[in-house]
Amino acid sequence: MAGVLAMTDRLKAELPTLLSEHLQMTGALHKLAEVGRKEMRPAAVHFAEALKLHAEMEEQVLYPAAMLVGEYVRARLGK
Repeated sequence: MAGVLAMTDRLKAELPTLLSEHLQMTGALHKLAEVGRKEMRPAAVHFAEALKLHAEMEEQVLYPAAMLVGEYVRARLGK
């Protein structure tokens, strides 16, 4: 269980950087989707939109869930 705490503590510490990187990435993906639409490249549009959704899911579901798991494990271990 200590390994879980190390991972969730690292996620918590690195979260601002991850979110900043996601912001930069989604901006670039938005541009890619725009160009893909203009140049009629549906694969590029699909890729950009899918990756933006993936980043959103990480931010709204996976990262918060992982941190909750860390808090739960910490409470169970009494740390």
